Amino acid sequence: METEIIKIEAGQADRQTAETAKRLQYAGKVIRQGGLVAFPTETVYGLGGDALNPQSAKKIYAAKGRPSDNPLIVHIAEMAALDKIVENVPEYAKRLAAAFWPGPLTIILKKSDIVPKQTTGGLETVAVRMPNHPLALELIREAGGYIAAPSANLSGKPSPTAAKYVMQDMLGRIDVIIAADGTAIGLESTIVDLTGKVPIILRPGYITQEMIASVVGETNMDSTIFHNQSNKAPKAPGMKYRHYAPKGQLVIVEGTPDHVINYINSQIQQHHQKGEKTGVIATEKWAAHYNADSIKNAGSKEEPQTAARKLYTFLREFDDENIEYMYAESFGDTGLGQALMNRLLKAAGHKVVKV
Repeated sequence: METEIIKIEAGQADRQTAETAKRLQYAGKVIRQGGLVAFPTETVYGLGGDALNPQSAKKIYAAKGRPSDNPLIVHIAEMAALDKIVENVPEYAKRLAAAFWPGPLTIILKKSDIVPKQTTGGLETVAVRMPNHPLALELIREAGGYIAAPSANLSGKPSPTAAKYVMQDMLGRIDVIIAADGTAIGLESTIVDLTGKVPIILRPGYITQEMIASVVGETNMDSTIFHNQSNKAPKAPGMKYRHYAPKGQLVIVEGTPDHVINYINSQIQQHHQKGEKTGVIATEKWAAHYNADSIKNAGSKEEPQTAARKLYTFLREFDDENIEYMYAESFGDTGLGQALMNRLLKAAGHKVVKV
């Protein structure tokens, strides 16, 4: 398959731009006809197909090499579109949508019959979000209102936050790539299950537990978020399988700064004696203290949004640099730090050293 690249320059993401509108009309037609289109959102690049076409879902799984029991998120552009694909919209779902849509929040509700189980990974529930990106919203409208879109990467690899990484994974596998600016947030959306009496966060993200609780009250966190997963079918993307992983081995190191630095540098020395290349993801306060071949500055620990925005780029760059062994400082376990640690743990295969 030959993949067509549609380039949209910085500053031309406005849906009113005539040339941009024409390109999005074309991309929407590709999706309506059963093709696949990669496109930017505010979180990461998505790989879109017609959410109501079971054959499109099968194509998405095939292009990604993704297990077919891993649900896809349905992206919508209008609140009214939600009624068609779910059995009912509870009051607290309406409050969350009013507070955070368009934005990086995915909600899970009971699906209607119109949504094929190929899209939902065989489940009776459907995950839905409204992205906060003008290109994504207009593409959804042009495609008929419903785009199923996981991240636009090969399954297991770091999610792409720039078009060049989409091209690395998807050239020759899908019909179209919309190449535009990089993503603003850099981590996938928060996923919250609204099928019970109390909302349960299945995947942490930019919309934090505290933010959700401020709108709907009591909110729980799924117990598997920071642990290895069970053999049950995943109810949301990213719950069961290894995700976000670089080619080399990543280890998270927890402890006091001195102990973390000393441990990581001792490991780096051993790797260098064997001729192995090393990398470190460090906060700006301690980055200069490491002796690795590649050091990624994740900014201040007090401002985790910087590390969140850069994390997948760091992991992709480590791959580009042929780094074999990577170490990461630990980040906080509250607010956005929860999402960051969730992704790091997934990328590391839950390899954590406490020093």
